[in-house]
Amino acid sequence: MNAIMRRALTGAMALSLAAPLAACGSEQQDAGAGKDSIGLLLPESKAARYEKFDRRIISSRIASLCLECKLDYHNAEQKVDAQKRQFDALVDKGVKVIILDPVDAAAVKGWVDSAAKKGVKVIAYDRLAEGDVAAYVSYDNEKIGRLQGQGILAALGSQAAASDVVMMNGSPTDPNAPSYKKGAHAVLDGKVRKIIYEKSIPDWSAKAAKKEMTDVINAEGPEGFDAVYSANDGMAGGIAAALKSAGLKNVPLGGQDAELPALQRLVAGTQSFTIYKEVRPEAETAAEIAFRLLRGKSIKSLTSTTADNSSKTGIPATLFKAQIVTRKNMKDTVVRDGTVRTDLLCAGDLAAACKSLDLE
Repeated sequence: MNAIMRRALTGAMALSLAAPLAACGSEQQDAGAGKDSIGLLLPESKAARYEKFDRRIISSRIASLCLECKLDYHNAEQKVDAQKRQFDALVDKGVKVIILDPVDAAAVKGWVDSAAKKGVKVIAYDRLAEGDVAAYVSYDNEKIGRLQGQGILAALGSQAAASDVVMMNGSPTDPNAPSYKKGAHAVLDGKVRKIIYEKSIPDWSAKAAKKEMTDVINAEGPEGFDAVYSANDGMAGGIAAALKSAGLKNVPLGGQDAELPALQRLVAGTQSFTIYKEVRPEAETAAEIAFRLLRGKSIKSLTSTTADNSSKTGIPATLFKAQIVTRKNMKDTVVRDGTVRTDLLCAGDLAAACKSLDLE
C-alpha cells in the first residue's frame, strides 16, 4: 500500500473511530500535530484516578467537541526528565495546546516559558505549573485542606482539644501540597492539643508514609498520639498498614482522592474519611478550554476566577469544590455518582459491613 492510500485510509478510519480510539488510547507516538492536536501530559499512574478517569474523560470530551482533533497523551511515571522529553517532543511536533499536570511544578517553568514564546498554550491541570501558563483548572486546594482538618476534628469529637495529631503532608514537589497543609493547619491549630510530628512525604509514597508512621509509633509509643492526618489516600494506605502492624485500632485517619482501597477502609472502619474530588467536571472543563484555545476562541465563560504562580498573575482559572466522604454519606456521594461500584466496594469480607451501611 503506497503512502497516499495509507493516508486516505487513515483519514477515513479517524472519522468513524475517533471517539472510541480517543477514549481507550494510551501513549500515542504520532497523534498528529498542528491545528488539530492537543497534548496531554499526566504525572504518574500510582494514583488510580489519572489513568482510570482523567485521561479517559479528557479524551472522550475532546472527541465529542472535535471529531478531527487528536490527543497526544503521555505519562511521566513521576520522572521530571521523562516529562520534559515528552513536553519538548510535543512542541517539536507543532502541538499548540498542552494540558500539563506537572511532576514538579517549579521544574517546568523554563519549558513553559519557552513554549509560550513559540505560541504554545499550556493549561496547568490539577497542579499549578510555574511559568507563562494560559489557564489553570483544579480544585480549591486550601479549602480541601480545611475539609481534611474538619474531618480530623469530627473524628476526634469531644476529645479533640486534648488530642495529639501526626501530620503526613504531600510531596515537596507538588504545588498543591502546601495548600492542603495550610488549610489543615488553619482548622487544627488551636483546636487540638498539639501536632506532635509532621513530615512531607516525597512522591506521595505509601511505602515512605508507612515507614514514617512506624517510626512515630516506635518513638512516641502506641498511646503517644490520637489521630493521623494524611494528605492523600495512597499514603493513608501505608499509614493504616503501620497502625495495623502495631495492633492499633480506632485511630482517626483521613486522606484524599476517594480511591477504592480508601473507600474500602472506610467501610471496614480503618480510615475515618476521604475527600471526594469529582474528576469529571475538572477533566471536561480542561478539555473544553484546550479545544477553545486550539481554535482561538474565548475561555472567559469557563474561567470564573484567577490564580497566581510565582511568575505570572491573573491566570484565568476554574477551581471546583470538594466534599468529605465518610461511612455515613458514601451512598449519597461516590456510590450515587458512579465513582465506585458496590460489587467492588463490598467484595470479600466487607459484605456484612456494606449491608449495615445499605451499600448492597
